Amino acid sequence: MWRVWRLYDPLRAMVVQGVFLFGLAAMIHLILLSTNKFNWLDGAKKAPVAAQNAPLPAATPAAKS
Repeated sequence: MWRVWRLYDPLRAMVVQGVFLFGLAAMIHLILLSTNKFNWLDGAKKAPVAAQNAPLPAATPAAKS
């Protein structure tokens, strides 16, 4: 392992890794903020729920002709 660190400067490698990880974390947070489900600042925007279990309308008697 010590031969690898002779090729790369340890300080520069850690700085590059830190910048990369910070950029990755910022990108993931911005992607999550752009979704409706995971936006923790505005809260989840609830879509109108379709009434699946609503009662049927009352039957009207047929008109006799």
